[in-house]
Amino acid sequence: QVQLVESGGGLVQPGGSLRLSCEASGNIFSIGPMGWYRQAPGKQRELVAGLSTTGTANYADSVKGRFTITKDSAKSTMYLEMNNLKPEDTAVYYCNAVAVGTLSGHSNYWGQGTQVIVSS
Repeated sequence: QVQLVESGGGLVQPGGSLRLSCEASGNIFSIGPMGWYRQAPGKQRELVAGLSTTGTANYADSVKGRFTITKDSAKSTMYLEMNNLKPEDTAVYYCNAVAVGTLSGHSNYWGQGTQVIVSS
């Protein structure tokens, strides 16, 4: 009933910027905490940035000052603005949200992931 779709990934050079988007669709009653995760080759999936229902953002130490998580409720979309990208930011990025569907109930949802490659 609820789906999350990421977009905006791609190949960028070090120091460049990207903005990832995550659009929620379906019969959504409400959306709770949200976040962006990433998984690099050979590494475990890690939380990059989280956004609480009150609008409080939290970031991994490795991205503080460079990444910004935001949402546009009117568009049912969450964003991750990434600046001053580094090669170590290379990973598949996933959006995540707790949502209550009008039919499916309360669940934790994941997007399919979008690839970010930072290389010169």
